Amino acid sequence: MRTLEEPFTLVDELLAEQRTLTAVEKFTQLHQRHQAPLLEPHYRDLIPLSSPRPGEQYAFEVDLDKCSGCKACVSACHSLNGLDDDESWRKVGALFGERLVPKPSGGNRVVPLQQTVTTACHHCVEPACLEGCPVLAYDKDPVTGIVRHLSDQCIGCNYCVMKCPYEVPKFSAKRGIVRKCDMCHDRLAVGEAPACVQACPSEAIRITLTRLEAVKLAFRAPNGCPAGRVWLPDSPQPGYTLPTTRYITTKPEAVLHAADHFTSRLSPAHWPLLLMLVLTQAGMGGMVIAAKTSEPFALMGLSFAILLTGLVASFFHLGQPAKAWRVWLGWRTSWLSREAMALGAFAAIAGLALTANEVTLLGCMIPFPSLSLALMGLVTVTAQTMVYADTHREFWRFASTFPRFIGTATVLGLALKFAFSPDAATAAALVLFVLIKLGFEMSVTKEASVDTNHWTQLRRTALLQLGPLRPLLAARFLLTLTGGVLIPFGVAVGAMAPPLAKVTCVLCFAGEIAERYLFFTTVAPDKMPGQA
Repeated sequence: MRTLEEPFTLVDELLAEQRTLTAVEKFTQLHQRHQAPLLEPHYRDLIPLSSPRPGEQYAFEVDLDKCSGCKACVSACHSLNGLDDDESWRKVGALFGERLVPKPSGGNRVVPLQQTVTTACHHCVEPACLEGCPVLAYDKDPVTGIVRHLSDQCIGCNYCVMKCPYEVPKFSAKRGIVRKCDMCHDRLAVGEAPACVQACPSEAIRITLTRLEAVKLAFRAPNGCPAGRVWLPDSPQPGYTLPTTRYITTKPEAVLHAADHFTSRLSPAHWPLLLMLVLTQAGMGGMVIAAKTSEPFALMGLSFAILLTGLVASFFHLGQPAKAWRVWLGWRTSWLSREAMALGAFAAIAGLALTANEVTLLGCMIPFPSLSLALMGLVTVTAQTMVYADTHREFWRFASTFPRFIGTATVLGLALKFAFSPDAATAAALVLFVLIKLGFEMSVTKEASVDTNHWTQLRRTALLQLGPLRPLLAARFLLTLTGGVLIPFGVAVGAMAPPLAKVTCVLCFAGEIAERYLFFTTVAPDKMPGQA
């Protein structure tokens, strides 16, 4: 027999739970006591009695103390919406930690705590998916506040997947589009509870009405969420999109971490985007440098061909490439739309640069090759940077991404010029910019040893680069140092033959592709507990 003074372990906690009825057993007894038709009013108690008034919207409410992790909500959502076998709009994760419980003899004892968490779309007040979509494939209902995805408008660019910090939109490869939870809006419209709400045997999920101003005040409060407004521990900061889901618990003082808190995972490489970025930036760098230094037509022509190849590569990222012409529709809020428009404008100016030396712009004669290409190139690289910085991922913040992108354009532009004209000035500039760029990239690795008890986004990135991707990181530096420092220096001082200048270009391109692979795969944003 365990005494009160002995520690209360997690095994003791689980044994105690087994002595009580499970949520499924309680649900079964409820059905045995009542006929199924009589339960319809019971389910109506899990949704509001009235529609949202002005300033209100529907929202999920999840009782963490009631959620048993049975995944009945996941199965019901999957079945009702006819999802694919590998598709899920609702996830179940877990939080682990401990809390202090008073002892009968005085003082406190530490009790292990586990809480399961069911998550789906939070139908945010300011949804990032809606604001980032380049084709206006999202709509927030002005009455219910439900954020719906418009499948017929979607081009499958996956930008909403990057923008959403809660990993809600899911790409369906079978259909070439993204899909997500719509809170079973058609059921709510006729007074029926959503599938996940009705399927939960412990009534851990319900639909409530939430005031929009209350959400804004809560999640944008200077000191965080005030009393009465609980957000999940170890989850993305709610101030970005203002999620409306309300998580309630009787144990708000518990210190909890997600089950996968100490796990770093690689993100998708997005090869079409990777190649698009490297090639378009190389093309822009080569065009600007060729125009600036009056290089032969061959360098400008090659740079233009590389630019166009990058643009073509971007189409392979789309699930519905035939609808790509719609990409400009969201230019008011989407940086992806602005990037596409900027790339198109640069390509048009670059095309004219192959046949003209001047262009009339707004009635003024502007030196075409050097000034116009440089300005449009800067605008385009800035737009490309903002596509990723606007996702609010720490590794992709503007101060980190812009130097990478402008550095790629400069290094590869100089490498292309060096391949055509292996002179000492170009070699010196290439060596300088390569060393600056590599030094900047290495700065993130120092985060691996900073505050080892707290796994920040940048620490996860550093551990991924120094862990499973360490060989690739080493290859990136070896390729770039050889192609961007050793060979240019050797050719410049006469120790190597000038034809090796073309090898410089190949090695620098390979190094930048490796860097961009690290850029995509080692970004480690905060996420909902247990999301895969």
